[in-house]
Parts: sequence; C-alpha cells; structure tokens
Amino acid sequence: MTLTSKGASTMQHETNYAIRIGSQGSPDVMNVVPISVDGPGKGEVLVRNLAVGFNFIDISQRDGRAHLTLPSGLGHEGVAIVDALGEGVRDFSVGERVAYINAGIGAYATRRIVKADRLIRVPDELETDQVAAFLFKGLTAQYLVRRTFKVAAGDLVVVHAAAGGVGSIVSGWARSLGATVIGTVGSDGKRGAALAAGCVAAVNYTNENWVDEILEKTGGRKAEVVYDSVGKNTVLKSLDCLKPFGLLVVFGMASGPSPAIDPELLNVKGCLFMTRPSVFTHNATTGLLRANAAELFETIRRSSFPWPTITKFPLSDVVKVHRAVEQRQLTGSVVFIP
Repeated sequence: MTLTSKGASTMQHETNYAIRIGSQGSPDVMNVVPISVDGPGKGEVLVRNLAVGFNFIDISQRDGRAHLTLPSGLGHEGVAIVDALGEGVRDFSVGERVAYINAGIGAYATRRIVKADRLIRVPDELETDQVAAFLFKGLTAQYLVRRTFKVAAGDLVVVHAAAGGVGSIVSGWARSLGATVIGTVGSDGKRGAALAAGCVAAVNYTNENWVDEILEKTGGRKAEVVYDSVGKNTVLKSLDCLKPFGLLVVFGMASGPSPAIDPELLNVKGCLFMTRPSVFTHNATTGLLRANAAELFETIRRSSFPWPTITKFPLSDVVKVHRAVEQRQLTGSVVFIP
C-alpha cells in the first residue's frame, strides 16, 4: 500500500462532508458523505476544521472493541477556525483559531457545531498541526504523569507501547521529570523509537519473558508505576513489574479489553493499586479542560523532550490511513487535513 502524505495546503470542497459509519468493522465501513451544517444554536459555535487529530480510540470505536452508538461519525479532536457564533457566546470571535476535545464524536468532518465551553483558544506561537496532533495525546500524557501518578525524580516508570503516539510523550515527559523510564514495544524494530523518546531501555512485550527482561535491565528493581495502553496481552504481567504498593494504570486496550482482576490478586502481588482513568473525565469541565490545555501548551513551547513526528493526510484518505496504522506501516502522529 502506498500512502502519500499531504502538504500544508488544504483541499477545497464545494460542499461540506464528514466520515460516517453505519456498522463497526474493517476500515471499509467508513464512508465520505456530504453533510448539511446548520447555524449554531445558543451557546454553540460553528467551526471549520483546519486539522483533525487521529487517535487509537478512533480505531477501537470503528472496529467494535469500544462501544459506539450507530450510525456515527468518528474523531475526537481538531483545530479549527470559528465561522459563526450562536446566541450568548462571548468568549470567542469569528475568524479566531480554536481547538477542541471532549466535544462529542464527529471531528472527521469539514465543519461541525461545537459547544463554546468545549473550545480552547490556540496560542499564536503554536502551529495548527502541532495542536491537532498532540492535544488528545498530550492531555492523556499530562493526566498520566501529573495527576493519576505524579511522577517525580528517582521514580522507576514502565511505559507500554513506548514508541506509540501517547507512549512516546509519556516516556519523554516522565524522563524530563527525573524518572528512569523502561519502555515496551510491540516489535523489535520499534526499540529505537522508544529509546529516542526517553526510555533508557526497551523490551518487546510479545516475548514470553518480557517481565524478566525488564527486571534484568533494572537490576531486579520494580517500578512505582506501570502505564499500560496495550490491555489484554500485558495487564496481568504488568502487575509483576510493580513494587509493593505500586500502581497499575490501564488507559487503553490496543490488544483488546483487559481481563477481570480479582482484588485478592492485587493483595498477593504486594498490596498493589490499579486504576482505569480517561482523558474525558480528566477534562470534563471547562475549567479543567482549559487549565490542562494551558499546561500542555506551555510544555510544548518549552520542548523539553522530543515530540513524535507528524504526518499529514487528506481526510478523504481515512480508509487507507486506518488500514496502514493497523498494519503498523505508520509511526508517529497522524493528522488529517479536511
């Protein structure tokens, strides 16, 4: 399969369109359909998307691993221009550049209606592609290392899928806070990306003895926290990487939903803690969303650790891109240009 990334200019369309699915399954269930976008209602804003972020949850919702009410759109984040304001909207102006997340599914579109309290003003010094690529992933990494477990200097941290979009940001952010980061990857070819992201070592979690490999790398020391986005294939063994009273943070299910865990198992493994957080809950209110975004934007500005590379594609290539990601043909962060 050959994919050609899109340059900086956007495609022009006479009509608005969106990606819609009527059933869950392979990438072929996604269809480009023309849409009619009405004016914004009270407290709403009509936005024209400049760039739309791609996240693994888009695949999970499309293929059926995650629940989705059908028919549906896809996509959770975007950077856009304000086209029109609904009654009562005072915080934004027509023509202003904004970003959004947790505004309801449906970002895979040229235009959409978004509630004003879900919008974030984008600082002038940040590029549109940066914000679209890193808003969802960056806010996820932020709550993981700053809220769910506040990473500090001297901590030992294990990050699964450390070469991926979120995993690489978590690895770099934790390293910048003074932690020692051990990463896992799904193939040997991704070890280099994990090391470049900030891991001091990387092991392949598809190997049967990957826990032993981690303990060998650490001299037998176990971690304060394990960040697990893989789910089904790793969660039970992730418990074996934790020191007594350590924390297992399950925040994804790339390999499928995590198995049920008997609380007694947490006891016998060392009085461990386990949580299943979400970026949506951590940004549920307008105040939380904008405060967290401000911290993220400042972190991006400081550039104190490497951020994933960004590749852009036309939104009309969404089927090809989803298929390529599933076949592990793409790395870094993907941004769609409507």
